[in-house]
Amino acid sequence: MPIKKHNPSDLFPQYQNYSHGIEISGDSRILIISGLNGYEPDGDTMPEPFEDQARLIWTYIGSILTSANLGFKDIVSLRTYLAHPDYDEPNIAVRKEFLGSNEPASTVVCCQLLETKWKLEIEAIAAA
Repeated sequence: MPIKKHNPSDLFPQYQNYSHGIEISGDSRILIISGLNGYEPDGDTMPEPFEDQARLIWTYIGSILTSANLGFKDIVSLRTYLAHPDYDEPNIAVRKEFLGSNEPASTVVCCQLLETKWKLEIEAIAAA
């Protein structure tokens, strides 16, 4: 089963021992996208507002999907980690901007994230 890594150059550098996306192909293709946060492409700076972090993450998800010749319509599963329950409504609003009518399986978890400046982290799985 061929496995292909997707680490587009317009994303921030990968953290230790992971890829931004992994594609598994066979009779169907599955793309697994690692949890992404709102770092700017320089890997150091991050916008403060929740919505800015969220839109940046969704832009990165789009870049990884594009690198695998997939789109937002191909997302079949999402896992979102929120730093606080107050972020639920803006999270849903931004997610709808990118997903449109796609309704993938989804889990939202509120928890302490690795870095205090992170307001959310999103993992995705796409298939075609």
